[in-house]
Amino acid sequence: MGTETGDDAAVYRINDDTALIMTVDFFPPITDDPFEFGAIAAANALSDVYAMGGKPLVALNICGFPAALDKGILGEILRGGYSKTAEAQCLIVGGHTVDDPEPKYGLSVVGIVEPGKQTTNAGARVGDSLILSKPVGTGIITTAGKQGRVDPEVLQGAVNNMAALNRGASEAMTRVGVHACTDITGFGLMGHLKSMVKGSGVCAEINLGQVPTLPGTWDLLEQGIAPGGTGRNRDSVADAVRWHPDLSDNDQLLLCDAQTSGGLLMAVAGDKEEKLLAELTAEGTPCTSVVGRITDGPAGTIFANP
Repeated sequence: MGTETGDDAAVYRINDDTALIMTVDFFPPITDDPFEFGAIAAANALSDVYAMGGKPLVALNICGFPAALDKGILGEILRGGYSKTAEAQCLIVGGHTVDDPEPKYGLSVVGIVEPGKQTTNAGARVGDSLILSKPVGTGIITTAGKQGRVDPEVLQGAVNNMAALNRGASEAMTRVGVHACTDITGFGLMGHLKSMVKGSGVCAEINLGQVPTLPGTWDLLEQGIAPGGTGRNRDSVADAVRWHPDLSDNDQLLLCDAQTSGGLLMAVAGDKEEKLLAELTAEGTPCTSVVGRITDGPAGTIFANP
């Protein structure tokens, strides 16, 4: 698996029994707490391996940090990242740091999967249910946090959501067997679903009323708060999405909100839907929501409904 379908990670076969999953992700702070920032960045990077149905093995730190800033802050960032890789039973074996005016942190991660058993974003089939394992709204809430316009409890809820590993959701889908999966990050729910339907040559329906949102998200949207990336996401899916006339601008922005360390979006056969929901519940995933379906319609198209 290479770059053909814009998948979450690359997969390189070593032999008939083992393939490597390789990915990298890093970004600037989205919270003022350095430990939380490190934990979220690490969880986000690990998510690409989980989306492919793999197990993370080793990781390397990638860090940009201002030379003049207190090194204790850097230590807290790295400690936050270590806390998540330890939870994932993944070893940090080194890394690299450069002097950078703006702090940045993330991981290069290597995982393993049995060749042929990797889950890609390009295998969705007509009749599949679309199931999401985390609520959306982190882009809106963290933007409000940067502007000092969010309740601390609302912001902490988003932080906890972003720091949660997708390990349980990945293990659940591997046990049940799904046709396709992608993690929801910077391109938002609609952007990542667009890649799935395009790569799979299928059509999809998404129902806004079934999409779970973090507490406080709608209130902030009504105040006009949304990251610039969310608007750009809506522009980027304009060729693929057919918006229902009853969906407002805020409805559309919510579905396109740029996420950080979001959940897994899984396409599973309809007769396995209940089994997957039960397995996700048993794993304690943040949510278990059927948000739409894969349908027999124009390939690469998404119909967004109220």
